[in-house]
Amino acid sequence: MTLTAEQILASHKANIETLFGLTTKAFEGVEKLVELNVTASRAALTEAASHTQAVLGVKDAQELLALQASLFQPLAEKTAAYSRHLYDIASGTGAEFGKAFEAKTADAQKAFTNLVDSAAKNAPAGSETAVAMMKSTVSAANNAFESVQKAVKQASDMAEANFNAVTNTAVNAAKTAAPRKR
Repeated sequence: MTLTAEQILASHKANIETLFGLTTKAFEGVEKLVELNVTASRAALTEAASHTQAVLGVKDAQELLALQASLFQPLAEKTAAYSRHLYDIASGTGAEFGKAFEAKTADAQKAFTNLVDSAAKNAPAGSETAVAMMKSTVSAANNAFESVQKAVKQASDMAEANFNAVTNTAVNAAKTAAPRKR
């Protein structure tokens, strides 16, 4: 079975559309990252100015220590929130790429399976064993790919759960550490 010029053009067109779609998603991820960093930088600058004013108004060392201790917990919470936003942007963009990859892979698997089926229908007499072996190989490859996809999904879910646990631990540690300094 040979591909027609229309099929080749349609395939190229679909690939180009996918490429532009992924490029758009990548730029959206970068835009979100830039927006997050600008927002965080503005907040840090405002807080630095406020903290400087507070330090300049301190009357004794005890008040300075209390001021420093009161800043520790919010800093940890803001750092955790920033990390969470950063993770969300990265995982969201990665998920978009994953969906596109899965869709393209599914299309390629379907096209290849159709090609094998077509070849099997047009195979000469006596080649039934070879055709059955080819179909079995294609099926095994599809099953292996699905297993890899499931393993990647499980690993991603576990990484996200670990990230959340570490973030919560850091924030809770900051909450318990701040009162001890006072």
